[in-house]
Amino acid sequence: MATCIRKDVQKALKEKKECHKRVFHDRSTDNIERYKVAKKIAKRAVSEAKSRAYDDLYQRLSTKEGEKDVYKMARIRDRKTWDPNQVKCIKDDTRDQLLVKEEDIKLRWREYFNNLFNGESERTDFPINIGLHQGSALSPYLFCLGDG
Repeated sequence: MATCIRKDVQKALKEKKECHKRVFHDRSTDNIERYKVAKKIAKRAVSEAKSRAYDDLYQRLSTKEGEKDVYKMARIRDRKTWDPNQVKCIKDDTRDQLLVKEEDIKLRWREYFNNLFNGESERTDFPINIGLHQGSALSPYLFCLGDG
């Protein structure tokens, strides 16, 4: 599908935008009617352009080279649904393994937070050093954890 917008569509959208600005500044009936007409014309132009673009796409996909494009498009569509922030695997430090099953990952996180919140962590004291955080209204009152 073509990513560029045809000149007639650009012209129709520009006219609609200008009419919208006129209506925003002066809500006369004449400006409102012009905006409604420009909106219909722009909508029709976009609809026709989309229709032409899809027709071109379908014609291209019906060729031998287009069959490969179907798989490319499916792959791209699938990749767009991936969430890069979603954790699919974590390393288990206690056993030096890579955990990939959802149940194992949840169990490992449960163990980690259990150790963290129940005081079974390696470090029991947390020295506090007075520090400043630039840009904060509370900067003189902020504390940061020290290294030692």
